[in-house]
Amino acid sequence: MMGRPGLAPGVYFRLLLVGYFEGIDSERGISWRAGDSLSIRDFVGIPLNEGAPDHTTISRTRRLIDVETHRQVFGWILNLLADGGLVKGKRIGIDATTLEANAALRSIVRRDNGESYEDFLKGLAQQSGIATPTREDLARVDRKRKKKGSNDDWVNPHDPDARITKMKDGCTHLAHKAEHAVDMDTGAVVAVTLQEADLGDTTTVKETLAEAGATVAELIEREADSRAAEKPQVNLGGIEEVVADKGYHSGPVLKEMKAAGVRTYIPEKKQAGKRHWVGKEEERDVVYANRQRLQRPKGKRLLRKRGELIERTFAHCYETGGMRRTHLRKHNNILKRLLIHVAGMNLGLLLRNKYGIGTPRGLQGLSHTLDFLVTLIAQAIGLEGSNISEAGVTKKHSVSPQYQLLLCAYFRPSEIQKQTSNPGC
Repeated sequence: MMGRPGLAPGVYFRLLLVGYFEGIDSERGISWRAGDSLSIRDFVGIPLNEGAPDHTTISRTRRLIDVETHRQVFGWILNLLADGGLVKGKRIGIDATTLEANAALRSIVRRDNGESYEDFLKGLAQQSGIATPTREDLARVDRKRKKKGSNDDWVNPHDPDARITKMKDGCTHLAHKAEHAVDMDTGAVVAVTLQEADLGDTTTVKETLAEAGATVAELIEREADSRAAEKPQVNLGGIEEVVADKGYHSGPVLKEMKAAGVRTYIPEKKQAGKRHWVGKEEERDVVYANRQRLQRPKGKRLLRKRGELIERTFAHCYETGGMRRTHLRKHNNILKRLLIHVAGMNLGLLLRNKYGIGTPRGLQGLSHTLDFLVTLIAQAIGLEGSNISEAGVTKKHSVSPQYQLLLCAYFRPSEIQKQTSNPGC
């Protein structure tokens, strides 16, 4: 007997891009949407006489393709942005957000002996003199404890990479930390890393900045090899300036960035008293220089722009993109999905720059607006309904075939000439 057929890498990556453009967080949802929509079938490359790939097939393909291949796809789309002048690489903004893990707090166990949380509370209650504790007794014992959610003591056996974290809405969940390095001139995400949620910003920024620096260096080398005679699009000096929020401010971090030849624009945290710089003269100099840069008009402008561009990437990827809660476990799997998800956001930036519309949904909304305007004009000049249909504007198919061809051109250039069907569904 034969099992399900495997997925071609191109089909797999296009399915993950559908997850971003349609705001679908799970592989089950992507599979269902691919089977439901004719336009997505056409984009992905699924013939009408075949069924959509099952979610287990998508999952198995993800496990077979390593992280480095996903990075290469992310870098390939960055190359397209660089060719369009959408990656400068001189000023980089860095910020992080939390992603809710696919793991429950009630499933955590002790790191030392594997004891569950409920059994641990029962032991504490019995030590306090309660022989058969009820749920109310356990809740009362738990309230009186300090440091009850320490990541040093507790771990989820199903997702060891998840960490107990306080989310932005004030709730406590198991979570992961996604950190973006964004080009401050264009809004393109140059690098994305996934790290433990309990690590501080001053710790995670080193890996993200190193990843961004390596990416910019590769783009510079690629330009030098392919377009040596043309004016360079990417800054030849690499990353020169870094903008971040106050969570990234610390003397050692500023000192390391200065040693790397990077100017910082990072606001300081409020200090309870005066800082003592005895034996830390070099840190004092970089902190004061950073403070002076922030007081200039350029520094204030960059901080305002940081809030606009970086937060926009979070909104596109995790709110409308649907990745605020992960449906995968372990960093290796989540990072694969995250890289293609952020690559989809970069692709949307390229589409918006070239065609004025960044997502198929946006084009659909524009088409409805055009339908409405044409209807008003037709009523004003007294045209018949048949004349409107002759003008090529219909309400059944609101997605332009030409747009679908342009989108497919980046993924299946050899098949573009064969596209003749209307992708509306």
